Parts: sequence; C-alpha cells; structure tokens
Amino acid sequence: MNKGNIGVTSDNIFPVIKKFLYSDHEIFLRELISNAVDATQKLKVISRQADAANIPMDDLRVRVSIDKAKKTLTVSDHGIGMTAEEVDRYINQIAFSGAEEFVNKYKDKTEAIIGHFGLGFYSAFMVSKKVEIFSLSYQEDAKAVHWSCEGDPEYTMEDTIKAERGTDVVLHIDDEFSQYLEDATVEGLLRKYCKFLPVEIAFGKKKEWKDGKQVELDEENIINDINPAWTRKPSELTDEDYDKFYHELYPDQMEEPLFHIHLNVDYPFNLTGILYFPKIKSNLDVHRNKIQLYCNQVYVTDEVTNIVPEYLTLLHGVIDSPDIPLNVSRSYLQSDNNVKKISGYITKKVADKLAELYKADKDAFAKKWDDIKLFIQFGMLTDEKFYEKAVTFALLKNLNGEYFTLDEYKQKVKETQTDKDGNLVLLYTNDPEAHYTYIDRAKAKGYDVLLMDGELDVHAMSQAEQKAGDDGKLRFVRVDSDTVENLIRKEDTAADTLSDEQKEGLRKAFEALIPKAEKLNYYVSCEPAAADALPVFLTQNEFMRRMKEMSAHQQGMSFYGQMPDSYNLVLNTSHPLIQELIAKMTSEQVEENPSDTSDKSDVSDSSDTSASSDTKKEPVIKTVYTLSGEDERLKQLIDIALLASGKLKGEALAKFVNRSVELL
Repeated sequence: MNKGNIGVTSDNIFPVIKKFLYSDHEIFLRELISNAVDATQKLKVISRQADAANIPMDDLRVRVSIDKAKKTLTVSDHGIGMTAEEVDRYINQIAFSGAEEFVNKYKDKTEAIIGHFGLGFYSAFMVSKKVEIFSLSYQEDAKAVHWSCEGDPEYTMEDTIKAERGTDVVLHIDDEFSQYLEDATVEGLLRKYCKFLPVEIAFGKKKEWKDGKQVELDEENIINDINPAWTRKPSELTDEDYDKFYHELYPDQMEEPLFHIHLNVDYPFNLTGILYFPKIKSNLDVHRNKIQLYCNQVYVTDEVTNIVPEYLTLLHGVIDSPDIPLNVSRSYLQSDNNVKKISGYITKKVADKLAELYKADKDAFAKKWDDIKLFIQFGMLTDEKFYEKAVTFALLKNLNGEYFTLDEYKQKVKETQTDKDGNLVLLYTNDPEAHYTYIDRAKAKGYDVLLMDGELDVHAMSQAEQKAGDDGKLRFVRVDSDTVENLIRKEDTAADTLSDEQKEGLRKAFEALIPKAEKLNYYVSCEPAAADALPVFLTQNEFMRRMKEMSAHQQGMSFYGQMPDSYNLVLNTSHPLIQELIAKMTSEQVEENPSDTSDKSDVSDSSDTSASSDTKKEPVIKTVYTLSGEDERLKQLIDIALLASGKLKGEALAKFVNRSVELL
C-alpha cells in the first residue's frame, strides 16, 4: 500500500471546494458521469486501431447505483480504465497554484472553479466524506488499482482485484447530503444533466404498474437518448421527428412549435442545435430561458443570455458547442470572439429562416404572425442587424384582418391619410370595442385603422417613426387621441364664432360636473368638430399616453408611469345640442377694477385729491356666461362621452341609466 499527499500547493483545498461550491453541489454527478463517458469514448477510438481490434466492446454502458445500507453512490464505466501510474498522474497531481486566491475570486461562479483546473472529479468531495476509485486499465496485463481519500490531501493507493475493465468511483455520502441516496433525487439529476449523453447511462431497472403496485422488470432503466435530433443530419429527420424531440425537451409543453431551425456549422467554430419558435402572444418573461446549452451533449445551463442576443432567449431548443468558454465569467463571455461569432451566426440563421418563410408563402406566414410578432418586435428593438433584415417581413394588421409590411401599408393609405402638411398618419386602436365610436368616425372618412394591441406595439411604432426620420413624416396616432378631423387635418381649422367669455362659461359649467377620480385628470376644451360627431367626447394626448405605456417596459421612464392619466373632454361647438346650450347661456356684466385692492370700508383722506386722481383706474366691464338650471343635461352629455370611451362604470353608470329613463 502506498500513502502520500495529493500534489496541491494549498493544504486546505478540500475545505475551500466544499465551502465555495456548496450552492451548486448537485453538479458532482454530472462531472463524474462526464468523466465516465469520456473514458468510454476514448476506448471506442482506441478499439478502431489495428493493434487493438481484440478489445471487447460488448458492454459500454455507464451505470449509476445506490447502496442505502452502506450509504454509497457509485458511478461505474467500462472505458479505458487507469493504471496506478495514471491514477497518480490524473488524480494525485493537481496543478493548482494559488488555489485559495482563485476560488475567492470566482466563489460565485462555480463552473469557473471546477472547469478551470480540471477539478471535475474533486467535485465528489462536496457531498462525500470519503471517495474511492477502483480501476482496471484496458491494457494487457494491467493490474487493478484501489485509491481512497477522506477529503484531505492524504490518500492511500494499493493494488486490488477487479474482474472487469473500467473504473468505479464510490462516493460515501456525507449525512448532510443524504438526499443523494434517494432514487428519485438521483434520477432527477441524471435526466437533467445526462439526458442526451452519447453513451447509455443505466440507473436501476425499469418499473411498471401491475396489480396496483410498481413491479421491477429485468430490463435496465436507460436514462438518455444517445442520438438526439440535433446530432443528426437534417436530411435524416422528418417534421414528426423534430416535434417528437421538442416534447422530449419540454414534456409539459402541450402546444406544437410553429417551426424550427436546425443549426450545424463546423467552421470557424463548432455549433450544432435546433431552435424552435413557440407561440408567444404575451408576457416576455414567461418565455425566457428555455434554450438548453450543452457542451458535447453534456447539459450545462438554460441561461444563455450572454451567449445569444436577448431576444433569442424567447426561443426554445438546444445549442451545443465545445467552443463556448463555459468556465469563465459572464463578463468575459460578452467580449469573447467565439461567442460573438456564434451569436451573430444564430441571429443570421433566424432572420434568414423567417425571410425564407415569408417569401415562400406570405399567407401562411401571416397566419403565424400573431404568434411570433412579439419575438420579432423584441428582436427589431434590441438588435440593429436583426432589424435590417426583419423590416422586410415584419407585418401590420388592420381591423379587417389584413396583413401588410410597413411599406405596403404606407402605399395603401398614402392617398387618403396624408394630411395637409404632408404627414402620413397611420391610425390605430388597441381596443376596438372601447374605441368603436372613434373607429366608426374614421371609417366614415374612408380611413383604415390598424390593430396594435401587442405588448411591444407602442415601442415598435416609435421605432418606425424614428427610422422614418424628419423627412419621412410618418406618424402613428391612436384613433381616440383627437377628433378625426384633427388627426388627419385636410384644411385649416374653421374660424370659431364663440367669444372667449362664452368658451370660458361652457368650460366652467362642464368642469363643475365632471366626476372626480384618483390619478385621473379631465380637461375641458371647446372645438368645432363635424356636426354629426358626438356633442361631447373624450380624447387622450398621444405623446403622454404613449410615454406612460412605454414606461412599463423601459428603464428610466418611471416618471411618466407615475403621472395621472389625463383626458380632454371636447365640447363639439358645431353640434346642435352644444349650440342650443350656447343659445341658452345667460350673461351678466360685472364691473371689476383689478388694481384696486384697498379695503372699501376704509375712509380715504379726501384732502389728498391729487393722489386720488393719479391712482384712479377705469372699471373693467366683464361679461360672465352661465348655464343655470342645465345641470342634469350637462351630466347626461358628460356621461355619454365617458360611456363612449368605456370610462363610465359602477355607480356612475347606474345613475346614467336612471337619468336616461327619467329624461325619456
């Protein structure tokens, strides 16, 4: 028996590993099985050599087993095995200078610590109080070796007897981590990390329900699919194969993906994978981080934000690349040239696929548009290169259910919806029912109205306006933001015949009766609209409303989100009912002296006549208009405006109904 110290420069490497790798201790199983798979793969390569043709290759499975009585978990392979010299080289000699400093630096990045110094095997000590290795090399006349260590630099190594080639790693599980002696826990980890490894992983026996209980079968329980779809050629796969693989990745996903992209490139980097387009109608966050990242079929993570552009995290699927530096910090990932190339390649492939689908069948693409719009808009807003490609197939949908690219739609409405200043005005609604009255007025003018009710539509409209530039003269305007005559002004505003005093009287009369609500402001204005438009209606400023909506998704705009909603109550001075109210307005004249602020009860000094004559001002005669006795009628007009905009609810709606019955 040999005894010795593991070749590390820091005697307390094991406590450091246990302390700093604690949060991700479950990856020990991934690391041990990856080593076992590597040993098996190496044996396959060696067996193909002429002088090694006699190596038996009948059983290459990696097996994981639990012995609850002994409190051990064992990972066994039939790979190349190790001699005593190889155990000494690969296990005992760890080139680990400055271990503590490095681990302290990367204590929140466990992948960096394990992968950087080849410490995969030593991750076993995170959950074990003792680890043993029993190994027999494939080499002829090799002797089996037994290595043992109790989580400190001291180890023992001796010859032993082992019947079969390969390596058994036996973990004596620490009481603190007894969950790793439970079948369900271990199988869950195997399915998470080893589901697609290229060598079969066996864990126990298959079971089936019989006579109301689970019965163990003779057949081994194979955890993984050794030939997952992304490792095969696209020509070998059918649409059914791709859909089947999608449900392997996401067994809880009931819907089928819309379409897929098969990635396969070996220069200037290695990358394979399959990306799926799911239906994405709302809530960006729900769909994020569904892409699984693999390295040579070993699961690594499902957080790929720093490897692909942010909008691509909405896709589902698999990316597998040995060229992504997984064992370094995320900040390094963002500046790594390979990562940038891979990110650019995936962006191009996605954009090209979408363009190809659009060109091949525009109608079929349009039918999928509502389900992929959020993804495409997110990409256009966050990735300039994607925008340049996507602008040719990004669609707009009108209330008739017709789809257009922006250029196509501009041509469609150019003649009718260009105002007198040359601005092309695109009308839209995000709620056709609530805006029905405004939409009806727009359609009566021959205008078309877009449906823009998506989560990112407001941002997409602002981007389109910005891209059009000052010369583009393109504006998106919600159909309820003003009178239709003002939205697309064809001629100069008609002269208003009301005096300022009459307008002020109308405003004050209506303002006094507008219902008060928290975080809601109403402003009254008098404007001559069409005679057949509503007598009173609500509008909302496009800029302020859009800023409030954008603040929900954009940092730095919270100021707008906290502002109260503001609406303009427009009194249509061209409507007969408003003109009738104007005719009924009574007026009275009031004398005012704005500069006379003295107390009139005081007695002036009559002797100072010169001073009195110097400060004497002529009285100002002001005409004040009132609508006394018209409160019920004004309330009815206000409620009609609120009702037409979906703002009349609850008690106010009940009062309106009762008042309407009384007026009848």
